[in-house]
Order: sequence, then structure tokens, then C-alpha cells
Amino acid sequence: MRSLLLLLATAVILAACAGTGQAERERQQAMDRWESLIRWNEHDALVDMIHPDWLAENPIPALDLERLRQFRVTQYRVRQVVADPDGLGVERQVEIRLYHVHSARERVIRHHEQWRYDEDRGRWFMHSGLPDPRRN
Repeated sequence: MRSLLLLLATAVILAACAGTGQAERERQQAMDRWESLIRWNEHDALVDMIHPDWLAENPIPALDLERLRQFRVTQYRVRQVVADPDGLGVERQVEIRLYHVHSARERVIRHHEQWRYDEDRGRWFMHSGLPDPRRN
């Protein structure tokens, strides 16, 4: 009986660890996808990764998307990552180097990313909007 309880407890612990690993993989996949979309100037697809409730409160004007289309990303670097203790949120400070196609000048902007896991939708969403090339 004792060995059966020990086996059951081990199985529960392993299942919990696997679930945690899966959540971390999903989080990293979402952040990697975001970075890839930024690097390849897929700004319309970026909007799909922003939480619908955040978008309802902070609609993204077409002008902001057009402004981003004037730039090419030459570098995207994560500078700082802070995870919430509950594992359902992450804040990242990133540095993005942008090349303006019309003026042939490069500029560096900093963007604060807020990622949250939406348990109802079962995925990670951005809660801080698109990078703004007007910021430093």
C-alpha cells in the first residue's frame, strides 16, 4: 500500500512539473513569435497577439501601423525580464534598432512589454501595445 501511495505521489509531482514546463514553453513561444513578427515587419499580425480587452480600451490607429511600416528592424534585444511570482505574467524591457527607409537613419527605441496569461483563452497575450518609433 505504501509503495502504491509513493508511486501515485510521484506521478502527481511529475504531472505538475510537466504542466509547468508546458506553460513556460508556451510563454517562450509567444515571445519568440512576437520578436519574429517585429523583425520581419509583420505589424498586422502583431495586433493579433495583443489581448482583445486591451485593444478595446486602447485601439491601435491605422496611422500607428503606417508609421511602423516606414521602419525596418535591424536589432531586437531583450534587456530585462521580470516574471510575476505566480508565473502568469512577465514584463520585459527591450531595445529595438530601427532603420527609417525614407531618411536612411537608424534610431534606437525602448519598449516595455507586459505579457499576461489568459486562463480563459488558454494563451499568452501582450498587454502593452505596439512599439512606438517616436519614443527613445
